[in-house]
Amino acid sequence: MTVHRTEADAADRRSLHERIAADLRDEIMTGDLPPGANLPSTAQLKERFDASSATVQKALQLLKDERLVVGRPGAAVTVREHRQRTMRPAAYMAPAPDGEPYRWLTEAAKDGARARSELLDVTEAVPPADVAAALALAPGATALLRAQVLTLDGEPVELVKSYYPLEIVRGTAATERRKIKGGTPRLLADLGFPPRKSVDRVSARIPTQEQYNALRLPTNLPVLRTLRVVYGDGDRPIEVTVMAKAGHLYEMQYEFEPDTATGEA
Repeated sequence: MTVHRTEADAADRRSLHERIAADLRDEIMTGDLPPGANLPSTAQLKERFDASSATVQKALQLLKDERLVVGRPGAAVTVREHRQRTMRPAAYMAPAPDGEPYRWLTEAAKDGARARSELLDVTEAVPPADVAAALALAPGATALLRAQVLTLDGEPVELVKSYYPLEIVRGTAATERRKIKGGTPRLLADLGFPPRKSVDRVSARIPTQEQYNALRLPTNLPVLRTLRVVYGDGDRPIEVTVMAKAGHLYEMQYEFEPDTATGEA
């Protein structure tokens, strides 16, 4: 059956100030409006978007709340230094060397940021359906949950919930409510379950109430949700993690090499 969309169906139903903010936000993120640049004047934005002064000011206030721009009444609005960070998931897969911190912390520190993790909870829990399926759990079965929030320069940027098969971690340091030196990849490797392969499924979503509050999101910005399945020997799932990243703070970088046998990526 062919579905015919009318012009009304295709219309952007967001408020005009949200649409204006979205276009300006994209220009900031792509570098068309670089750090230190002045945004177009209110008069220019009024003409460009066929909007009132009040609507333009509401759009600019959204960008100020997100700390993308700074400005005072009667002065030019200026783009702040970009805070978006490029994350390279492949850099975090291998266990940290003995005595070293969790790799996420050391990688983030390379950019000069003060990175830390705050442990929120350690408990047995029934995982979400997609996590349970990835762990091959029976309906209603529990796994060990370790939840934490990661911060950069004191700002929460990622909510992390990691689940582990109980038969692997029961009776180990993973079940204790304390941080693990080198992170759980180091612990799993020491237990005889080194990570061999990691598979990510990334989607953009409207934040849940928990994510909104944990990440202290300034507006109803999307989050990047990553479902990461880590496999050990024999393709056995040893860890499944749900990560919610503040969408305005992160971009993900994946690197691929062509398959020399097929010529495909």
